[in-house]
Amino acid sequence: MTGHIYWDVILEQHVRLRRGAMGAEFLFMNDNARPHRTNIVDECLQSEDITRMDWPAYSPDINPIEHVWDMLRRRIAARQPPPTCLPELRRALLDEWCNSPQDQMDDLILNMPRRCKHCIASSGRHTPY
Repeated sequence: MTGHIYWDVILEQHVRLRRGAMGAEFLFMNDNARPHRTNIVDECLQSEDITRMDWPAYSPDINPIEHVWDMLRRRIAARQPPPTCLPELRRALLDEWCNSPQDQMDDLILNMPRRCKHCIASSGRHTPY
């Protein structure tokens, strides 16, 4: 993924619209992945007046979505037979997403204060998650 694709697919189509609905209190969270930190993304966020949450350089693992991606990856890897083409992968991901236990998603969100405490205590370095 490039910064341009990230802007076009994620920020333009999803983040920008939600920011408009939420107003000035909107705070955008993404990690330090290279596509998230390109000049084009920085410029677009500034032009849309979207405030980005500060993110510790060594702790992207506190973001709940990273754990969701890992769960989906494991569920896809366990499929027999595994997806063999992009349309099959898309169907499998949608199926696994729809069948993901809501209590796991809730736990990830409810554990955010504890994760943040660990991140602060470790001065933004690796956390035990």
